[in-house]
Amino acid sequence: MARQPDDKAAAKFSSEDSALIRELALLLDETSLSEIEIERAGLRVRVARNISVAAQVAVPVQPAAPAPAALAPAAAGSMDLATHPGVVPSPMVGTAYWAPEPGAKPFIEVGSKVSQGQTLLIIEAMKTMNQIPSPRAGTVTQILVEDGQPVEFGEPLVIIE
Repeated sequence: MARQPDDKAAAKFSSEDSALIRELALLLDETSLSEIEIERAGLRVRVARNISVAAQVAVPVQPAAPAPAALAPAAAGSMDLATHPGVVPSPMVGTAYWAPEPGAKPFIEVGSKVSQGQTLLIIEAMKTMNQIPSPRAGTVTQILVEDGQPVEFGEPLVIIE
């Protein structure tokens, strides 16, 4: 009797759904996202993968929509950004935002001078907006995440030198 819900769920799964899941998995690979979740016609599909932090930051993703010119190209393969002395890692899992609200001026841009404690960006986690402060004073040389990008714990966010 406990298998009945699984059987019903399997009955709702069509070849079209399988194709959708394959497309979502390909999209994960192309965009270096760690998970995607969609809901269509009462069917919710979540595709996720486990990847190491080093693999996640190796290639910056092109923005889907026009964004401020704050994403500096990273020298992929030349150095591991997670070990860079000026890296600011994500203290949590969530979604990174460059500005306090949509359409607002970003907290920082490449070349911005920041002071210790100044807000660099916001990470939304469990519907709570968490300000990420600068651990040191310096100049922002790279922003390694896009506005609205999901981030993992320990993932490099910004380089301050």
